[in-house]
Amino acid sequence: MLTENELHLSADVLVIGGGPAAAWAAWAAASQGVKVIIVDKGFLGTSGAAAASGNGIMAPSPENWDKVLSERYRIGKNLANSRWIERVIEKTWLSLPLVENWGYRFPKENGESVRQSYYGPEYMRVLRKNLLRVGVQILDQSPALELLLADDGSVAGARGVQRQHHRNYTVRAGAVVLANGGCAFLSKALGCNTNTGDGLLMAVEAGGELSSMEASNHYAISTAFNATVTRGVPFGWASYSDEAGNDLGGYVDGRRDPSFLPNALLKGSVYARLDRATPEVKAVIEKSHFISFLPYKKAGIDPYTERVPVTLILEGTVRGTGGIRLTDDSCGTKVPGLYAAGDAASREFLAGLASGGGGPNAAWAISTGQWAGVGAATFAKSLGAQANERVARPTGQAGLRSPMTERSPSPSLSSETFDSEAIVRGVQDQMFPLEKNYLRSEQGLLDSLAKLETLWQQVQGNPKQDTVRDVEFSRRAAALTAVARWAYFSALHRTETRSEHIRMDYPETDPNQRYYQATGGLERLWVRRDWIQDALAQPVVEIASGGRNAIATPPTLTTQTTP
Repeated sequence: MLTENELHLSADVLVIGGGPAAAWAAWAAASQGVKVIIVDKGFLGTSGAAAASGNGIMAPSPENWDKVLSERYRIGKNLANSRWIERVIEKTWLSLPLVENWGYRFPKENGESVRQSYYGPEYMRVLRKNLLRVGVQILDQSPALELLLADDGSVAGARGVQRQHHRNYTVRAGAVVLANGGCAFLSKALGCNTNTGDGLLMAVEAGGELSSMEASNHYAISTAFNATVTRGVPFGWASYSDEAGNDLGGYVDGRRDPSFLPNALLKGSVYARLDRATPEVKAVIEKSHFISFLPYKKAGIDPYTERVPVTLILEGTVRGTGGIRLTDDSCGTKVPGLYAAGDAASREFLAGLASGGGGPNAAWAISTGQWAGVGAATFAKSLGAQANERVARPTGQAGLRSPMTERSPSPSLSSETFDSEAIVRGVQDQMFPLEKNYLRSEQGLLDSLAKLETLWQQVQGNPKQDTVRDVEFSRRAAALTAVARWAYFSALHRTETRSEHIRMDYPETDPNQRYYQATGGLERLWVRRDWIQDALAQPVVEIASGGRNAIATPPTLTTQTTP
């Protein structure tokens, strides 16, 4: 039923995703004179986390680059890479005037544009308009579900479904950019329900690797009565109390302690009141984070005088770090012709295992999107005019095809389909609780991995495929399960506490564990240590000396693989 009117297209570069990273990648590729198609799960310009609200941008003026670079390296706790941090800062600062030329209006002070944040809906509207201007073909409501591989192991395009036309589609391409976001496990965090880890599963099936997946447990604060808006800035001026009204503190040296709220919520209900905000602060946060105040207005609550219950929502890798492992400066992956950008890519070079949420995330999307787009265009050109005539095969497995039923002669297995919604609930039961995902331990991780393994075996069965929605949701259930397994398997093997990765049985940071963890595998999971060889903290010392030339070419990151 789905294949009768299948759509077949071809391009030099296919970009998968619909957020800032995807838009920048498509524009950068088109700027190289190649044909570009971009496919989005939703409507490019309104779907995704960036389009849902405003965001800061890590784009300091050049005189502040050294300071910001030093701070980002410090936050990364010796796992970030100074050369990549500088690359991101510089590329972002140089790119924002383009957005202004395309029609976005940044606020002005003393006649000069202040390019430190963006209003998501308008920002994404401008990016979409620019893509149409340069001739990029956009397929909305068209989630990509699997990659195509040529006989030589290089990527050759992708397949997916179009909801509104009730059909499959195939796009043959010389190169592909995965920029379809991270994974928030359908937690209802604002704008994140399109972020279900599809790109991570697609990359691994094609032969790619992931990295730093242990940093996939970022939680964000939200009001409990409308648990979706995860903008934490206003809560920096809150007083916290328990059910009885007792003050809970929550601040260290005047700043909100990030570990306070998770530990407090494990003991009982927590309430917040924004009574620390001065009139000047109120004016700023209500303007820059206006969406945070909509739940209060709808409920008729004055957040400055009334207590409201608060909670934490899992944002996973969206504000975490883990993602597809990058292998070169053009954001290439282990698979020839496959590139990754934005939240789909591991942000370990920028953040270590810490969160890159907010300004760093926005800068990472702008810069990696362009590097990946140019890299993909260059690769596609190298294949010549016959690139899309290569013999190619689809790589999708769980949730699309049933290896289990193919191996079994039992007629019951060939007809019975697995319950996608039940699979999703099972994954969430292991990923949402703070006592499992925030405070980790060996036994807890092993228990969760055993349950996730059972779910993974279930999605090897027969997927329901009566409608395009059935196909999409079956595949989504498989992706969520796969990402959860990789996250906990990586967490099990990093036996220390570092940044967002907290091990109750290993509470200290181990200076000898200065490596990234690559991971992958479908039926059998694996982890590999990629040791960091550059001199410890050398970039910070060079910055302190005040020499711009000293940090322009710091030691290059190299890795040594151990089994």
